[in-house]
Amino acid sequence: MPRVLHTAQALVDVVVEVDALPPRGGNANVRREQWYAGGAVTTLLAAARTGAEAVHGGAHGVGRHGDLVRERLAADGVALSDVPREDADTGYCIVMLEPSAERTFLTVYGAERQVSAESLARLAPVPGDLVCVSGYTLFEPTREPLLEFLESLPDGVEVVLDPGAPFAEFPRDLQDRVLARTTVWTSNADEARALTGLDALEDTPQALRRRIGSHAVVIVRDGDRGCLVFHHGRGTEIPAFPQTAVDTNGAGDTHTGVLLAERALGADWESAATRANAAAAIAVTRRGTESAPTRAEVDEFLA
Repeated sequence: MPRVLHTAQALVDVVVEVDALPPRGGNANVRREQWYAGGAVTTLLAAARTGAEAVHGGAHGVGRHGDLVRERLAADGVALSDVPREDADTGYCIVMLEPSAERTFLTVYGAERQVSAESLARLAPVPGDLVCVSGYTLFEPTREPLLEFLESLPDGVEVVLDPGAPFAEFPRDLQDRVLARTTVWTSNADEARALTGLDALEDTPQALRRRIGSHAVVIVRDGDRGCLVFHHGRGTEIPAFPQTAVDTNGAGDTHTGVLLAERALGADWESAATRANAAAAIAVTRRGTESAPTRAEVDEFLA
């Protein structure tokens, strides 16, 4: 069975709930603080809980944060292809969560940025595997190792790009190098609009496919309106399951993890997206980045 492999950073999310963000130079009181494993962890947990084999290929450190990441991955059977970095701890992200479920981030780098093409290659992808790539890895110092790894992959490996907000701001030649290896694009609506320059969301999948190539599968998420799936010249709207959100952090990563796991298990893209929409709907009703549901929970929700 194909595996879900992730190259991106596993971090610790320190989530602080505030009534509102403070003004510049001001202060806000935190109502609640929670620590979670986040970043690539969210996607991998979602994939593993769906039933796929999932492996993390990024770097991880020695210390409180690295221990938390390894503990949470191991609890769901997610493997690690790389060894701990002995000279640094894993980084972390301060997530300021408002009552509206809107999030604001501050990221502190750590051992997760100490990757090389050789360390990523320990994932040993084979044709059929789904390799996840994040636009956030295209910042230095992880940019060149990732590009070297991607350009060494054998034919038949699916490269899944989650561009994140930064991708549209990168130079065109860098975008083209990544898109040349991409076979699956999965993003939210704002990220799709940013790269294509189009306002009409329904036009973005075709425009993205023209940038990537006719082989590409394009998935664009649009919150509680569901997602668009475009491949083989056909676009399909997959409806959402709107819920009252308490925390949207990790919902997109949960969607991606379930989507790819369902593909690894043999589902078509439309069926996989339906289950991914359901999983994301469950996730936003729970707090934290480790909120991905199990396969049984998605079955019960859809029933």
